[in-house]
Amino acid sequence: MGRMHLFEFEDQTWFPKLFRDFTTDFLRYAAQNQKQELHEKIASILNSGLKKSGTDYLVDMASGGGGMLVSLNTLLLKKHPSLKILLTDFYPNLEAFKMSRRSALNLDFIGRPIDAREVPPSLKGLRTQFLSFHHFKPKDAQRILQNAVDSQSGIFIFEDQDRSWSGILCELYAPVKLLKSVPYIKPFKFSRLIFTYLIPIVPITLLWDGLVSCLRTYSLKELKSLISKVDPGETYEWEMGRFKYGARPVVYLLGTFPKERYQTVDDR
Repeated sequence: MGRMHLFEFEDQTWFPKLFRDFTTDFLRYAAQNQKQELHEKIASILNSGLKKSGTDYLVDMASGGGGMLVSLNTLLLKKHPSLKILLTDFYPNLEAFKMSRRSALNLDFIGRPIDAREVPPSLKGLRTQFLSFHHFKPKDAQRILQNAVDSQSGIFIFEDQDRSWSGILCELYAPVKLLKSVPYIKPFKFSRLIFTYLIPIVPITLLWDGLVSCLRTYSLKELKSLISKVDPGETYEWEMGRFKYGARPVVYLLGTFPKERYQTVDDR
């Protein structure tokens, strides 16, 4: 199945901020309630990236609600006690960012829009993108990688879906998880209840965006193609891989400076 860049509601400038924030709030809640073994696997890759990059700073791009790094923070601090995490987004969910900041002293955010394709030079550290790289068309995805290379910054990309039937089936279940989760998502809002249960805008848009995310996600072959177009990407060490936790597929890419090879891991 070839990659299809269909539209997602979350990407549209006309999509109401209220509904976009409801979606990122749910994704933050879901990330914080994933299995510990997945968090340990991601933390292991990130620890390696931080060590190779020689930094204790993570600059998270397209953070959404920032839930994944909030969940990983405790694990990362065991290896990097001086770790600092900065959340950014082109459509910042400020309420979620403030909640994330209250959860840890080493976590902060930028309240203004930050474009992952043109990261300000002042933001130094290993860049991360969780569940967001698929939002970018190939030309823009290449710009993200090129911008990291030009800045001599490491970059870690994580997607927990792909264009497989198992990935699609997992997204079909997402609205069910939403219906079960809404009463527990913080901050509690009656409007979230209304637009989930009475007027089901949130579950419908979540289902559509989840299915489209699968169709948009880059395969290992496509990631390798993007890397080949990055100049001078050969000065980086590139590692990419695909694995599963339960039925859910995971694709990741780690680029660190200044090694001279990339490797592919696929333990399906």
